Amino acid sequence: MRLLDRYVLRNFLEPFLLCFAAFLGILLIFDLNDNLGDFIEAKAKWKQIGVYYLHQLPHFTLLSLPLGLLLALLYSLSKMSRSNEIISMLSSGRSVIRLLLPLFVCGIMATGGCLWLNYEHAPQSEALRTTDIERIKKGEKKAESRNELTAHLSRDRMTKRIWFIRRMRSADNQLDDVHITQLDADGEPATRWYAQNATFVPRDKKWVLNFGREVHLDKEGDVTGPIEDWSDPKKFTGALGSRSFNTWRETPYRLASSSMEAEQLSVPDLRRYIQFNSDFSTHQLAPFRTYLQHRWALPLTCFTVIFIAAPLGIVFSRRAVLASVASSLFIFFGYIFMMFLFLALGKGGHVPPIVAAWTPNAVLFIIGAYLLFLRSTNREMPRLFSRN
Repeated sequence: MRLLDRYVLRNFLEPFLLCFAAFLGILLIFDLNDNLGDFIEAKAKWKQIGVYYLHQLPHFTLLSLPLGLLLALLYSLSKMSRSNEIISMLSSGRSVIRLLLPLFVCGIMATGGCLWLNYEHAPQSEALRTTDIERIKKGEKKAESRNELTAHLSRDRMTKRIWFIRRMRSADNQLDDVHITQLDADGEPATRWYAQNATFVPRDKKWVLNFGREVHLDKEGDVTGPIEDWSDPKKFTGALGSRSFNTWRETPYRLASSSMEAEQLSVPDLRRYIQFNSDFSTHQLAPFRTYLQHRWALPLTCFTVIFIAAPLGIVFSRRAVLASVASSLFIFFGYIFMMFLFLALGKGGHVPPIVAAWTPNAVLFIIGAYLLFLRSTNREMPRLFSRN
């Protein structure tokens, strides 16, 4: 690494670390302000609060990195510009692109870090947020396992069956206190099964109901025919009307997935959800396909933001500095608005998932590349962004 690169990096890293830490602190203060009443009411211990914010750290980091990069670049480049250091570097034969090369490397490294966080850790932070708050309110020492659900209701539209499960452990395919209702063509209950517990056998793709009862219902919901009880664990076989579970499409994961939110799932979880529910309609899968693309697109904000901040940060007057900062923030928060808008369109199935996830980044990159082209060729910047 050349001396000039080290100098540019040194001028950038110090304000970046300060801005990054400041944004982390701001997010922490805002979140603490929202939850302080619950913490005090529940008499939460410091350890519980610490675990909660440790879980939220990946999410806060993902939000703070792009803004920290933006402000640090504006500050460091404008500072070097006003002291005529940028002019001296360009006069020595360096191009604007070569001058900014170390900063692009920092953007790539930040993108890699955000990609690692957004792959799994940041979505888990979102999923753990509600769980941790409820745990603190109830005074529990341990959070409920992500593989365990209680009082879970699931309806499978393809098989027209409704499952109510008091407790579900998807990791070992175990369900406790199961009520299963088979609906007829008119959507009315036709058959119900009650079981003390149920086990799914992945190898045979069959359900085993233990200590249960089968009840048949008429159109009015009254019990018809004999009520059959069984006390021994059995693996049911035969036609659907005679308690066949081997033809049922439900799996523990499919049942649990009915309570899953797309924004709280990691990349492996989103892929698994789409795979196990591939028979769902395009509209039902749209949020999950959109967020799968969004997991890859969001980290690139750290790289594309350099294309915005770099050309606007190289200025040569105090008035131009203020205009550049305002313009950069305007563009960045316009990008945030566009990102949420296209996410909503993608989740609603109005635009394809790839369009919903990548359009905001593409627009930001095109604007930044155009501004960088103008600065590197020493052309006048648009008056919307600069007056120098």
